[in-house]
Parts: sequence; C-alpha cells; structure tokens
Amino acid sequence: MPYSKKILSVIDPTADEQPALDRAAWLAKALGASVELFICDYDQYLAGGRLFDSKSLEKARRSLLKNHMARLEKRAEPLVEQGIEVSVDARWGRPLDRGIVRKVIDSQPMLVVKDTHFHDVLKRTLLSNTDWSLIRSCPAPLLLVKPRPVAPAPSIVAAVDPVHEHDKPAELDRAILAFAKEFVTAVHGRLTVLHSFDVAPALAAATDTPTTTMAIPVEELTAGIEREHREALTALLEGFDVNPDDVRLEQGVPHQVLVETAAERNADFVVMGAVSRSGLKRIFVGSTAERALDRLPCDLIIIKPPGFKTPELD
Repeated sequence: MPYSKKILSVIDPTADEQPALDRAAWLAKALGASVELFICDYDQYLAGGRLFDSKSLEKARRSLLKNHMARLEKRAEPLVEQGIEVSVDARWGRPLDRGIVRKVIDSQPMLVVKDTHFHDVLKRTLLSNTDWSLIRSCPAPLLLVKPRPVAPAPSIVAAVDPVHEHDKPAELDRAILAFAKEFVTAVHGRLTVLHSFDVAPALAAATDTPTTTMAIPVEELTAGIEREHREALTALLEGFDVNPDDVRLEQGVPHQVLVETAAERNADFVVMGAVSRSGLKRIFVGSTAERALDRLPCDLIIIKPPGFKTPELD
C-alpha cells in the first residue's frame, strides 16, 4: 500500500499516560511527518438491546465519539505548539485490532504507533491480545511502545534471517534493512544488524538416522552451518553500507539471542519482520516476534514483506 508522510498514534481512552503519543511526537519531528491521533472504542451497553431504541443508541454513540474527539483535540494542542501538523479521528468498532487495521487501510500512514504492555502466557497462546493480532495483520510498519525513555542517540537492532529458516519471503529482510537504515539516519542513532542461527535442529536431524558406528562430526557440521549463514548475511548486506563492526552473527535460539543482544546493546528499538499465517484462530507456537515481545527491554518495530495482503476483516 502507498504510505503517506503520516504517523498514526493509537490512543488508549482509558489511560492517562500515553507513551505512544510521546513517541509519535518525537518521531514526527525527526521524520518531518504529521501525526494523526486515533481512538477506536466500543461500549457493550451501547451495542444494542432492549433498553434503548436504535435512535437513542445511535445518539449515545455519537455523543461518545464526540467526547473522544474533544479529548483528542486537547491532546493535540502540545504537539501543535511544537510545530507538528496534527489531525484526530475517533471511530466506533470492535475488536480493537480490526478497527485499527481498517483505519490504517483508510489513512495509509507510514507508521502505526501503539502502547504495549505485559501479556500473560494464556493470552499469548490463545492469540486473544490486540498486539499479537496487529503483528500479523497490520499492513503498515507497526511500532509497539514500552513506557521508557529513548536515548539521545538511539540504539537500533535490526534482526534479519537471510537463510529464511522461518519461512520469510526474501524481500522482507531487505525491507527490514531499508527501514532500519532510514530510521537510524532520521533519529541520528546507531545500528546493529543481527542474524542468529540454531544448530540444534541440524544436529538432531543428524542423530535421527540408522545406527552407525561413526561419530557425528559436531564441530564440522556447526562450522558448515555457520559458514552458510555468514555467506547469506554478507550477500544480504551488499549495497546497504553497514559497518562490519555493527554486524553480529550469533549461534543460539533466535528469540533468546535477540533479547540478549538488545540488552547488551542497550537497544531502544528492535526492527524485525513478521508474516501472516493461516489458521490464526487455532493454538500454535508463536513466531520469534511473539516470543520476544514481552521479553524485550525496548520498543519493537514490525515490518511486513512487500506486497503483504491484510487478512480479510469480518
């Protein structure tokens, strides 16, 4: 989808503190973008029923959205004083993730910014949380903000997978790097490109063979896997002008390595990719992004592959 020079900031009408709004304002100044403040709300008591007729319900909904618009206008004032162009919108709808995606399709922002909070294991497993759904379905780059300050020269970690062991389209890694490079330049930050590989599956496959008297050449096998990943990473980075000292190839479980590297580098942002999967309503083990989100000490930016198609909205 063609993106406008606009940042869509999702506002939580139930919260006083709005970390996403603060981050959106900071980024708008760095990127020379406008900001749109957006509330999507739903009240089950105004959804319908026997207590009110349809006209009364519609009037109550309009009143709710009018109040939200007034609050958004108030929140916009400090941004306008900073010279940022601001617009506001409030809509009725549920679930929240679908309301946000519909707004993204209409508004076509360059970036969607939303607060994120701790999610318990049950919600992660059942995919019932808005953030997990947005990771899969939001067509624009998605910034999930944690309530923490950003360094004057932010540290950005771009996680790539050039061997495509996790079924990612090849174009996605290049999209991640292109976004990260532009982002780092705009915020005057520092970039680390990370790729991790896990030799455990290959070693397990090597042992899952008919009994033999020959020992498994673990060191040789590991060295071969590392060489393959290093060559793929080198090929991916061609043309991106990344300092070799800022490139890290690590052995280990991807989501664990990502969290450890983010902590070591004092990361303010992690940029990584995610793809939509079929059967979203069934229970399954989450992707690297889903496993890492709650464990990361910083904000997370999710990039979709070029040509990504939003799942159908009910």
